[in-house]
Amino acid sequence: MRQFPSFFRRHRQWCYTTLAVLCALLAAGVLGGCSHFHPGPSAQYVYVTARETSLRDRVAAVSNRVATVQNGDRLEVIEHGRHYVHVKTASGQQGWISERAVATQDVYDGFQSLADEHKKDPTIATAVVNDEVNMHIKAGRETDSFYRRPEKTKLQLLERATLPAPARPGAITPAKSAAASAEPRPIPMEDWWLARDDHGRTGWLLSRMISVDAPDSLTRYAEGQRIVGAYVLTKVYDPGAGDDEPDKNIPIYLTVLSPYKSGLPYDFDQVRVFTWNSKLHRYETGFREKNIEGYLPVKITTAKDPYGKAAAAETPEPTFTYRVLAAEAPTPTPDPTTGVITPGRTILKTYRLEGNLVRRVAPPGSKDEPEAHPVAEAKKAKSVARKRR
Repeated sequence: MRQFPSFFRRHRQWCYTTLAVLCALLAAGVLGGCSHFHPGPSAQYVYVTARETSLRDRVAAVSNRVATVQNGDRLEVIEHGRHYVHVKTASGQQGWISERAVATQDVYDGFQSLADEHKKDPTIATAVVNDEVNMHIKAGRETDSFYRRPEKTKLQLLERATLPAPARPGAITPAKSAAASAEPRPIPMEDWWLARDDHGRTGWLLSRMISVDAPDSLTRYAEGQRIVGAYVLTKVYDPGAGDDEPDKNIPIYLTVLSPYKSGLPYDFDQVRVFTWNSKLHRYETGFREKNIEGYLPVKITTAKDPYGKAAAAETPEPTFTYRVLAAEAPTPTPDPTTGVITPGRTILKTYRLEGNLVRRVAPPGSKDEPEAHPVAEAKKAKSVARKRR
């Protein structure tokens, strides 16, 4: 070791040159172990948004299909081209795919966050997809979409939003209409639903692309109204029921309905209970309340009557509860960003099904509170419009 300083003094220039060459080789990644100091870039991924599409061997008018990918598949990015991405599947197949058919990692992470945020939300209604539809990360046609749900997919509805509908090319805007008329035309609106499928995939979709899951035996009694929710209160056995009911256990339904109109400040304006007539073997209206401003969710339980007679109070019966807007509460308006409607003060109304009779459950001596009514609000709006002329 004593000889090393003298060796360094005699060969100082050689030592400096050798050290410089070693540092250059390390920086260039030639020597082993350099990846510890300069790790390679992490893998980048995109996700298929189309229902099904193909990877091509080249970006050209004539190309060969090398693989088929499905909605939701994760693809590793090899390189980016103009409007196309060169990718590799999980099985190692490589090919080119259009940028319009994939979503970025940020979009995928956003949908995962949306699902985590709403995974414990209660289902307020169930629906079926009418036609293939895209799920969006937010309500609105211009927002990012990812999941694509096929026709007849069952969905759990979680929340409704309403936003202005995009203007059609050449359509007359409300501002232009107001200039030609003393009474301005209302802004066209469209409804959206936050929905979740059986696999937990969550997103927003247009309400006109889905229908509430209700049997045909109920929809024929809708009388031109849209069924917003259909809930089974109980079942009754009827051995004489037709072939449409093979097990002869007939469900008794509570339904909430609304007009076929988007942008309403309430979720439903009518409540109906359909009971079963065992003699005529058909549904009949056992209860109806109309001209209300009701809000989801509807709560279905089985409970004893806390205010009934002793015998009745001991028997648990189907019970349902819903909310209506109080008369003094202002008409709610949708949030301009999210489209979600949050009503003011609401009144809770509870009813109990006893056989084929529906009875209000309320404390003895209580009085009904004044409620808001859509017909009254419409007349009030027309009166205000006349005074402005």
